[in-house]
Amino acid sequence: MSITKTSVIVAVMLASAAAWAQSAPKPTDPQIAHIAYTADNIDINSGKLALQKSKNKDVIAFANDMVRDHTAVNEQALALLKKLNVQPQDNDTSRALSKQAEADMKKLSALQGTAFDKAYAEHEVAYHRTVNDALRTTLIPSASNGELKSLLSTGLKLFEGHQQHAEQLVKEVK
Repeated sequence: MSITKTSVIVAVMLASAAAWAQSAPKPTDPQIAHIAYTADNIDINSGKLALQKSKNKDVIAFANDMVRDHTAVNEQALALLKKLNVQPQDNDTSRALSKQAEADMKKLSALQGTAFDKAYAEHEVAYHRTVNDALRTTLIPSASNGELKSLLSTGLKLFEGHQQHAEQLVKEVK
């Protein structure tokens, strides 16, 4: 199965999970924090893999942006949680994200050269689209704390830019 088909399947699975989450009880702020932190770590790890494997300057620049930006967001989130004296709470959504990330990383790790670059770029489009949709439809509306809601909203703006950048990268990587 090609990585493009895999990315589409992952996006559909995550969208289905997001739809299920909307019918499930509203996530709590500690659960939201864990989901967001997990999602950021997944993209940090994908970026680090791209930095190890890619020779394409555009892919490397994008991966550096992902590592830098997602690390910064996680640092802000951890500082906020410390200020609020809140512990992130593991949950089914964050566990499902981690499990899917392991499978994605395994597939990406097996690729080389342009095949890796193209698959990584496509993965980043699908991943950011899914995370942005979850932020927009579930996580931000469910957040109770105004500061957490604000941080998630700021992250969404940044991650929408990441999605657009990844979409451009897909067109450039041949």
